[in-house]
Amino acid sequence: MTPKDAAQRAMALTLTFDIAMAGVAMTLAYGASLTTVPVLNSFHINSWLLSTSAFMLAAAAGLVAGGVHRQVWRHMGAPDAIRLVQGISLAVVLYLPVMMILNGRLIDPLPVLLMTTALWTAFVFAGRMIARYRSTNAPFQIFQKIPSQSQPVLLVGNPASWIDVLRRLENSPGGSHLRVLGLIEVNEKEHGRAVRGVPIMGSLKELGEVIDVLALRYGSAPWVAVTGPAREREAMNQVLEIASGHGAYIMALGHDEAAQILEPVRPADLLARPERQLDLTPVHQLFAGTRVLVTGGGGSIGSELARQVARQSPAALTILDSSELNLYQIDLELRDAHADLALTCQLGDVRDTARLTSVFAEARPEIVIHAAALKHVPLMEDNVCEAILTNVGGAVATARAAAASGARRFVFISSDKAVAPDNVMGATKRLAELAIGRIVTEAGMAGAMVRFGNVLGSSGSVVPLFERQIAMGGPVTITDPDATRYFMTIEEATGLVLQAAALQGESRQADLFVLDMGEPVAIQQLAETMIRLKGKIPGSDIEIKVTGMRPGEKKHEVLIYWHETIEPTQITGVNRVTSEELAGELLEKKVSALIEAARRHDTAEALRLLGVLVPEFNTAREPSDHRQPA
Repeated sequence: MTPKDAAQRAMALTLTFDIAMAGVAMTLAYGASLTTVPVLNSFHINSWLLSTSAFMLAAAAGLVAGGVHRQVWRHMGAPDAIRLVQGISLAVVLYLPVMMILNGRLIDPLPVLLMTTALWTAFVFAGRMIARYRSTNAPFQIFQKIPSQSQPVLLVGNPASWIDVLRRLENSPGGSHLRVLGLIEVNEKEHGRAVRGVPIMGSLKELGEVIDVLALRYGSAPWVAVTGPAREREAMNQVLEIASGHGAYIMALGHDEAAQILEPVRPADLLARPERQLDLTPVHQLFAGTRVLVTGGGGSIGSELARQVARQSPAALTILDSSELNLYQIDLELRDAHADLALTCQLGDVRDTARLTSVFAEARPEIVIHAAALKHVPLMEDNVCEAILTNVGGAVATARAAAASGARRFVFISSDKAVAPDNVMGATKRLAELAIGRIVTEAGMAGAMVRFGNVLGSSGSVVPLFERQIAMGGPVTITDPDATRYFMTIEEATGLVLQAAALQGESRQADLFVLDMGEPVAIQQLAETMIRLKGKIPGSDIEIKVTGMRPGEKKHEVLIYWHETIEPTQITGVNRVTSEELAGELLEKKVSALIEAARRHDTAEALRLLGVLVPEFNTAREPSDHRQPA
């Protein structure tokens, strides 16, 4: 039986029951009125048959007009009970003309109608309360107040996660606009039972059928909300595929514990990496009462670093950024959120040595976090000298300014593209790692260089691009069907960066760290998933177009070189990288020559020198297929 057939069968049974109860009620009421009649004859029987038939026809018309036949008994609430009363009232109104025509043939017509109405109402409500009791053990929930415009929801997960979510929704103002119709198990174990009065309607393999049935009964597909094990990548992808194929939106409980509402699933939810419970004590001890300076603090990653530092009660926080708009926005946000924070926002470019000297002299930072960078791979392929001047020259100038101002700790944001780089951006990041490591060590600062992959939601992420393309109706463009990338949320990446900074203690050396990015995500799978998040079907509603690899792009990113090894640290998600390769003695002179060539905008010479300083750099910049070493 198809879902449509099942829904129509259920509606027919509902209507049949209600009409039958109307006939039973009229029969009992009419029979009671005949108790005073001394002799029953065919006239009375014909009158009973006529009035009962007429009332049952009026009942059918009133119930169908009121949509009562679409009700799902085990999901009933106060709005449904009101609609049922309205349907009964309409049926009585429709029967009144018939009663007036038959007035001369009926015995006590008005008392019979009143008794029939009372009995019929009792019977139909009793049937629904019994159904409620059988599925939820809570028969009186049919009178529970539910907003008439409440959104029907199916929860997919397991009993442990359902209990928490249902409790939170019940106690939440936002949850009052949601109506949980049923529960779907990732793995069927409890089918037929109920959790907090909500019935378990089946397993994940039955989700599509349940959506179709409820869509027919309620007029539109319910939301599908994922909880617990359903938020793991494999289950999430399965839910997305089913939900989008049946026209349902997929939702999740909001990450803001205070909000307690359902919201659309974010692309970040698809990483399927267990949420890390980080101990913030070391980070607070490092930053509390400390003067901190963040370069690039108006950008996506830099601004999140500034937010997290601001929460640790620093003595002062200075933000340097070359974008007036970005600087204004983070300044406004932090002043609103931290009224007592000693915040200074400075407009300036890390390539401007004189400006750096002035800013550092005024701020006198103890900790410097260098997040300023040019990171758009294709753009940097066409702007080689600008990439060198910012990513190498700016990083070197910032490290030297930090050392000159007496900073005791320097944190540098690197990239997975610094490993075996096929692009200018990655090569400049790798060279900055080498140059900063040498400057920090010679200055006696504690240095933490942190390497990680793509950050979801950052200005350089593919996610905003996909979202714009989907919003425009497609096509969604991917470079290669087999391409994969590492992804991490901004919040997690920046949190781990600060943890890595705290790992350094009072050491006077530079350490390279790499964040645990989990498993790489296929770009095509990410595109398909994001399309399904919008309730669309990939390839049908939204086209996916393969454009081919662009200069400097890899199919697969890696996180370490062949000569590097990873050692775990006491912080889950942060690994220390050790290497046998050291920067050469002539590094500083060669870097100076490279920066000078970039200042002259001598692209050919700049590329040649960059290839000399970073031998792994593919100066031909043809797409390659690097994979993580085993």
